[in-house]
Amino acid sequence: MKSRNSWKSVMRTLLVSAFLLSSFGAYTSDKGSDFPSDGLLIKLDSNKSDWFHKNQDQFGIRVERKLNTIDPDIYLAKITVERPLLEVINKLKASPAVRVVEPNYIVSIVRPSNERVLTKAEIKEMMTKNDLSIDLFDPSVPSDPMFAKLWGLKNLGNNSPRKGVVGADIDALRAWEITKGSRDIKIAVIDTGIDYTHQDLSANMWVNVAEKEGKTGIDDDNNGFIDDIYGYDFANRDGDPIDDHSHGTHCAGTIGAIHNNGLGVAGVMDRVTLMPVKFLTAGGSGSLEAAIQSIDYATMMNVDIMSNSWGGGGYSKLLEDAIIRAKDKGIVFVAAAGNDAADNDRSPHYPSNYPVENVISVAAHNIDDVLANFSCYGRNTVHVAAPGQDILSTVKGNGYGIYSGTSMATPHVSGIVGLLLSKEGRIDFASLRERIMATSVPSAAYKGKLISRGRVNAYNLLTDTRPPRSEPNPSDWVKYPLAVPFESTHPYKDNENFQKVFSIPGAKYVRVQIKKYDLESGYDFVRLVDKKGVETEKVSGAGENYVSDYIEGDSVTIRFTSDSSLTKWGFIIESIEYIP
Repeated sequence: MKSRNSWKSVMRTLLVSAFLLSSFGAYTSDKGSDFPSDGLLIKLDSNKSDWFHKNQDQFGIRVERKLNTIDPDIYLAKITVERPLLEVINKLKASPAVRVVEPNYIVSIVRPSNERVLTKAEIKEMMTKNDLSIDLFDPSVPSDPMFAKLWGLKNLGNNSPRKGVVGADIDALRAWEITKGSRDIKIAVIDTGIDYTHQDLSANMWVNVAEKEGKTGIDDDNNGFIDDIYGYDFANRDGDPIDDHSHGTHCAGTIGAIHNNGLGVAGVMDRVTLMPVKFLTAGGSGSLEAAIQSIDYATMMNVDIMSNSWGGGGYSKLLEDAIIRAKDKGIVFVAAAGNDAADNDRSPHYPSNYPVENVISVAAHNIDDVLANFSCYGRNTVHVAAPGQDILSTVKGNGYGIYSGTSMATPHVSGIVGLLLSKEGRIDFASLRERIMATSVPSAAYKGKLISRGRVNAYNLLTDTRPPRSEPNPSDWVKYPLAVPFESTHPYKDNENFQKVFSIPGAKYVRVQIKKYDLESGYDFVRLVDKKGVETEKVSGAGENYVSDYIEGDSVTIRFTSDSSLTKWGFIIESIEYIP
């Protein structure tokens, strides 16, 4: 019999209790989401808004302000009573005046797994030394002195801190023979801002001509925002989105650092218009309120692409609605998949997991052409991988730094999409997503991890070149019922470890159907192992009728493992499928 006083059980009880008992305490999930202390977001029925404001005291809240969004009926409110948060939310939900109420989640940059700002001496050395096998006098190669270190654009196998796989990059040089971008393409970097004075970025910055006369304190263009010359800062609620962190500037440099200016790095696009939309503070965090306003601002200013290297918080209807408003304006929403090394199919990461057709979710691969060990993934929810480990780019103060994360992969994809739009104009979202995935370079390393099973390739995307994929035809699967179900005891025991090999002679591919499973999430697993002994998939948590990814060959080993605490019901497998 398992002890309910195990440390995991105690910790979970404490977390849930903290959430249920405190009106103001923060509940933190494994994805880093918070119920922050500064209140709730409330969307009102416009016909009942006046009544609600007059009677807000009965709900235990005080409306602080209306959000400056496209939707005119969203408000920030603070809780004024000592009651559990859920009690306040449920009372608001019961009111016919309230359409949506949700915590003002705290979100953050998808934090790099490491980050290092280069010293002036290191920059000088990179600017003057080229000891790599790249011809910097080749006219197709930008003359920027640090280009040889940009392995994501041109992977030489030796232009990263360690050796890698030659050619595992976005194929930028061949793509640039077709287009280097256009200033007509406007990309909003929704982040910590951008150092718009940076020597490698300033010529590609968006400028609001109507506000260019300077900080007048007047909304010269009547767009609802005062002195938004280069964009807007929703973290500090002013018109200056200068980057006081560096994360946003790093992302911007990957998208659009200027080519051939003799200064440093080169972006995926030489010509582009970058708009900084700041909602994350110098500490790298921000509120759901500011995120919604940022998306709506970029939508209102009619950008072509939004680059989003941030995430956290639970599902938000209000944030999803803002992304839908962007979609309705034809704007692509590129989003980082997250750095938790987690399966986003089972543990959603937002905003990359929103099921809106303009969202492109991006994982990170490294110089070895495999997913970075920190990258989130999802066979059904993450679209493609892009270079995201040891990425050199711009940072604030005319500096340069090397960061790692899906934050760094995301701007590679934003830039690649920008190149395509420069060449062909806007295309419908279904065609865009299908083309990005179909033109990606497939690899066994991404099988079962990404919808596309591949990493992005700019040249393939621009030319609509589709590498062959040796994948089974979905209509060819044949069901193979098991004479005796393979299952655990119900409930299973501590420290279980048993397995069975299932072989179907003549099968080219096999996959497993798990009729039902209820396992301690993250600790107890049904594991699938191929004929070579490679673990291809592991299943945890709870669900029904789960179908695994395909495994090449005529056999699969199904292994069950459990740890020393918290047993649950277990699992049952009644059939396997195969393709002869």
